[in-house]
Amino acid sequence: MPQVSFNIHAAKSNLSRLVMRAEKGERITIARAGRPVAQLGPAPQSERLPLSPDDPLLNLDRFAVEGPGGKMTNKDIDHLLYGHA
Repeated sequence: MPQVSFNIHAAKSNLSRLVMRAEKGERITIARAGRPVAQLGPAPQSERLPLSPDDPLLNLDRFAVEGPGGKMTNKDIDHLLYGHA
């Protein structure tokens, strides 16, 4: 996978998304004033828990709703995420 770079402000604003990308194996460079200062990447295999590609947290775009919760109730969300009412 190609390595990408984000400035510190963009990395702070998108940290959750960047962590998800790192979980999928991507390496991300964090830069200050255009100079690389840190790197975000996947944890070593022995420390990682297996994640299903269908995990809702890895597919937020598919499960996103408009506004604070949209029109979904907690019961709807539980059913969508966990398969029970």
